[in-house]
Amino acid sequence: MVVVPLGVDEVPIYTRILADADLDGLMGAALLKAFRPEATVKFSHAAAVRGGLESAFIDASTVMVDLPFDPACGWYIDHHATNRPTKEEEAAFVQAGGVVDWAPAPSAARVVHDLLQNVTPVAHLTDLMPWVDALDSGGISLDDFRADGPALQFSRCCSLRHEATMHRIVSMFAQGADFDTVMSDPEVADLVAAKVDERRVAEAAVAAHTTLHDRLAVCRLEDTDLRINGYIVTAWAGERADACCVVHGYTDGDASNRERPPLGASFYANSFLPGAQGTYDLSRMATSLDPTGGGHRNACGCRVQPPGLEANLKHWLGMWSDRDRLLR
Repeated sequence: MVVVPLGVDEVPIYTRILADADLDGLMGAALLKAFRPEATVKFSHAAAVRGGLESAFIDASTVMVDLPFDPACGWYIDHHATNRPTKEEEAAFVQAGGVVDWAPAPSAARVVHDLLQNVTPVAHLTDLMPWVDALDSGGISLDDFRADGPALQFSRCCSLRHEATMHRIVSMFAQGADFDTVMSDPEVADLVAAKVDERRVAEAAVAAHTTLHDRLAVCRLEDTDLRINGYIVTAWAGERADACCVVHGYTDGDASNRERPPLGASFYANSFLPGAQGTYDLSRMATSLDPTGGGHRNACGCRVQPPGLEANLKHWLGMWSDRDRLLR
């Protein structure tokens, strides 16, 4: 991976920043806002972008980071294989004046960091970047996960459910605050403490609601308030699973309601199991029913499609049972 740092005159003009509402997106937004403090930041998620819910915010002045490609933006930065524009899309976008910075980096924030490192202060965030990379690309060790250190606790604060705090964090990072300073902020510290307690609840829920299907751990948390990533499930499954499927959201949910999103599923390779990560392309499961699904090959998601969850699960389990032909 080679990302050539930009000079001041090479940075595209932007007044809006649209970023994914996770740690990777937050860090990308903070770095972009550090360069242009006047830029407005908005957080979203992949399904909302693909579903057209952010169209009013996306124009030629918008830089998008860690989200699916939208040709209406002016600058596109990402690292997901399934988000990358096709050669034809990229050519048309660039001809119209757009800029694409896509790289097979461990995080989209890493792409932003390396692009802007010569034109805006990034040193105060550099020590956190390996954690951003590892968390986003499945590089966390089982020991680090079980230790649940400050970086992991902080990462769980990044969610649309805590958007106000995310904006506060972005502003602090953009103004030069380091990680320790942000973590000591009373609002952030209270949220981190709540996330530590929430993880204990989540671990108990995973143990109660996860079943194994031919080395796929299926965790059903639909119609609950719990939001988890695959690390908790694969840590619970250990050597018994090569990957997991986490069901989340609400039966009566709606994509425009951040408090009650619709039913969805996320797929994660067991990054704690040597050899499991990269063996199967889980994004094929995520996109098999939902055209707006996608993400990494080893970490991705989608919305549940008609006729409903049980039928979707049957389809995914069928693909998994034939994984050496369909997913390898």
